[in-house]
Amino acid sequence: MAGKGALARSRPASGVARDDTVLPFAVESLNLRGRLVRLGPAVHAIVSHYDYPPPVVRLLGEAAALAALLGSLLESHGRFQLQTRTDGAVDMLVVDYDAPGRLRGLARFDKAKLLAAQAGPALTPAALLGRGHLALTMEREGEASRYQGVVPLEGEGLADAAHRYFRQSEQIPTLVRLAVAESLTRAGRSWRAGGLLLQFLPPAAEIARGGRRTRDLHPGDAPLDALGRVTIGDGPEDDEENDAWIEGLSLAATVDDDELVDPALSSERLLYSLFHEHGVKVFTERQVTERCRCSRERIAAMLRRFSPTERQDMVGDDGKIGVTCEFCCVHREFDPLELE
Repeated sequence: MAGKGALARSRPASGVARDDTVLPFAVESLNLRGRLVRLGPAVHAIVSHYDYPPPVVRLLGEAAALAALLGSLLESHGRFQLQTRTDGAVDMLVVDYDAPGRLRGLARFDKAKLLAAQAGPALTPAALLGRGHLALTMEREGEASRYQGVVPLEGEGLADAAHRYFRQSEQIPTLVRLAVAESLTRAGRSWRAGGLLLQFLPPAAEIARGGRRTRDLHPGDAPLDALGRVTIGDGPEDDEENDAWIEGLSLAATVDDDELVDPALSSERLLYSLFHEHGVKVFTERQVTERCRCSRERIAAMLRRFSPTERQDMVGDDGKIGVTCEFCCVHREFDPLELE
């Protein structure tokens, strides 16, 4: 396994397992690039802010893993948001990723629909989501515009929707694997999530010889087109698969969900077990933390945008204006006089 740097030498895969990380990698002999995310305390904190039922926790955990995989395409600045709006039992998911690695998320669900779904034959993420759309929004710091891609959710899960996004918008052959599980630790039960993103990105010379047309994404670049836009439309149908991509798919298919969330299995060991025959290069591992954007200063600034009359209507019996963040559930109180 090769490390970072032009003159990096082969070394044994590290056996040190680290939680809350995103590890970019490349299998250059197969023209593959990818990311492996392993979430522990970060995703457990996100799903613990509310008393979510386990099926909702699993879906929110998948959304957090997918947001970390896609949001980490940003280098050190910018924001990425994953949001669903559907008619299913879980009618809304929102996960924000702030580069270089701050994550927050929430889910909204209908209790009656959830009970009905639990009585059904298969309680899959696709069944919980129902039909609607998935929106992926990227904002780069210092740029006035933002880039958004929207794909329909038609009775499918988040991984399948991500496949459709890359096929239609980016035209990049992509595989996404997501897994969520509950584990038993010394501190008690906790939730974990993991994800694998694999993309086929042949060099320009291979494309010129008739290979699949794609756009190269360096492990730090945002998934934008040549004009810096994300556009959604009906992409071309998949042409004949490249042998290298078929090989990559076959290797990635051997990973089990348990391996993606195994706290004792390091990211490097997992990648080595998948791609050791072809050689795998890893780049700088990125840390992910659960951290909300809210702050007392931000909320005060928001409240000041209301008129004095509107703020007066917000005052409670105790003479304070109370605001609770939907994401982290932190409650803050403000004296109306300090907002004048």
